[in-house]
Amino acid sequence: MSDTNRQSLTEKASAALKPDSEKSTTEHLGDKFSGKMDSAASSLQPESQKSTTQQIGDTLSGNSNENQDSLMDKAKNAFGMNRSS
Repeated sequence: MSDTNRQSLTEKASAALKPDSEKSTTEHLGDKFSGKMDSAASSLQPESQKSTTQQIGDTLSGNSNENQDSLMDKAKNAFGMNRSS
């Protein structure tokens, strides 16, 4: 279960697991917008107020705001599933 105003792990996983080559422009824009909003919400929410599930989700999705690829992005890059920016 995700915290209020945050993406659920299911939403994050479904967006991350679909290859970029199969996504429409609308899906790419939606993923980018959702990711930015979730990252902002992650930054604003103190760690002490995050559920364990949300902390795990933030770790896996790289919402530490340190400009590092998430574990999911690293895996997608390894399999050639990410498009070049």
